[in-house]
Amino acid sequence: MKSAKPVDQVDQVDPAESAESAETGDALVKSATTSQASAAASASAAASASAAEGGAVDAAADAGKQPRSVRVVLLALMIAMLLAMLDNMIIGTAMPTIVGELGGLEHLSWVVTAYTLATAASTPIWGKLGDMYGRKGVFMTSIVLFLIGSALSGMAQDMGQLIGFRAIQGLGAGGLMVGVMAIIGDLIPPRERGKYQGMMAGVMALAMIGGPLVGGTITDHWGWRWSFYINLPLGVIALIAISAVLHLPKKRVDARIDYLGAALLTVGITSIVLVTTWGGTEYAWGSARIMELIGIGVAALIGFLFVQTKAAAPVMPLHIFRSRNFTLMSLVGFVAGFVMFGAVLFLPLYQQSVQGASATNSGLLLLPMLGAMLVTSMVAGRVTTSTGRYKAFPIVGSALMVVGLYLLSLMDTDTSRLTSGVYMAVVGAGMGCLMQITMLVSQNSVEMKDMGVASSSTTLFRTLGSSFGVAIMGALFNNRVQDVMTERAGALGSKMTEQSAQLDAASLAKLPVAAREAYQHAVASGTHSAFLLGAVVAVVALVGAVFVKEVPLRGAGPGASAGASGGEKSVEAV
Repeated sequence: MKSAKPVDQVDQVDPAESAESAETGDALVKSATTSQASAAASASAAASASAAEGGAVDAAADAGKQPRSVRVVLLALMIAMLLAMLDNMIIGTAMPTIVGELGGLEHLSWVVTAYTLATAASTPIWGKLGDMYGRKGVFMTSIVLFLIGSALSGMAQDMGQLIGFRAIQGLGAGGLMVGVMAIIGDLIPPRERGKYQGMMAGVMALAMIGGPLVGGTITDHWGWRWSFYINLPLGVIALIAISAVLHLPKKRVDARIDYLGAALLTVGITSIVLVTTWGGTEYAWGSARIMELIGIGVAALIGFLFVQTKAAAPVMPLHIFRSRNFTLMSLVGFVAGFVMFGAVLFLPLYQQSVQGASATNSGLLLLPMLGAMLVTSMVAGRVTTSTGRYKAFPIVGSALMVVGLYLLSLMDTDTSRLTSGVYMAVVGAGMGCLMQITMLVSQNSVEMKDMGVASSSTTLFRTLGSSFGVAIMGALFNNRVQDVMTERAGALGSKMTEQSAQLDAASLAKLPVAAREAYQHAVASGTHSAFLLGAVVAVVALVGAVFVKEVPLRGAGPGASAGASGGEKSVEAV
């Protein structure tokens, strides 16, 4: 059995494989920027480096076990992922109390929007910084920034301060998400990586289920400020663990940061998120403000693409998209984000408005979907690790999403909770097959030197997908609710929902019986349209998954090509 390669051996090429693979290894060594890699200028030096760096995945990985230090790091990474995922879910529950104390109801949406904008805009920049200067220091910086934002948010004295501090928190959160995935990519060979990324999917499901419950409990017993302060002890634990046991090579790139590319990408992403956030709510879709944002966004992204072809160290190297698998997985990830966050938004609304469920336990309403996602993501990771094969999961996952969303579109005012729970489980099973496999295949499709930008790009496409999903499905839902309310309740029905198509439980209880029934039919009709659109969009993911080429995963495992190179180019013509 071949010994596993250390994580700081950037090319991961076994020089004994063939002269061709040795040449590939030399090329990768030349492109790497670490001091260790530059010392390995020949194949024999690369082989002798296998004893270096304590943070490496050693021979224990071949036996399916990880060194204690790696397990501690993985625990710290899961805490960091939990911080990033849990925050918005907790704050959503605390928002009514926050507004009651700080005021500023008209700026309420910006508490979430500022965080989302900062996270999306900073994601690709964090990934590039990790590739250029080393992942450990960059990741710890993002944790510190997130904790500073959390502490300041907890001390905010008015809504303006809270929005600004939430933006700082969001900047850190962008680095948390990317750092977790990229460090796993450095520590764990792709063949072993599936089961650990399955755990990360479990953390995501846990945050979505437990977030509202935790947020409600903290707000009721400790006050809303502790919704932010709770991040501090968890973040400090993660910082200490990573500082003590994570050993990754330090890097230094002579090329300057692509400031112009970063600025253009930030403007483009910000414009996209604002269009999807404001369109149909703050401003009409055809309004001058929305058109201006679309124009600015398109111009910025075109300029960004041009700059990336000229920059010495581009923020998002365009050559990674030459890999068919990477491009297809970016598309699948976009669709998964589109569907997932649309479902998370409309399912509780349907269950509260139509099925009469309590809003207090809104997180538990999603348990069938998130539970199925957790189970299937763990199974997919284990099967991928044991067999080295993964193509079936994107195909099966996309097909389950299409079927599940179509079933959800069939729900009406008479659908039972059991039936809707089964439908949700089908969608959750589909998403579980996709959520982490997309990251795994994306990382396996690029060279080790591009691990950070691959992780950040995949995360960015999923984030943008969620923004588009919430906006487009939300617009369709709102329009349908308005139409049905006008049909069933006339001018009164239209007036009831002209401000918002989503009535809270208190407003719904005050309605006359006839108006309440009309609204229930309207919500059922709105969710039908939204989920039917989701099913159509999911077909795009299914088509993309069919064309994925199953490239052997690098790393340990029976039958794995342990000496495979750092990207698809070693095994397929790109």
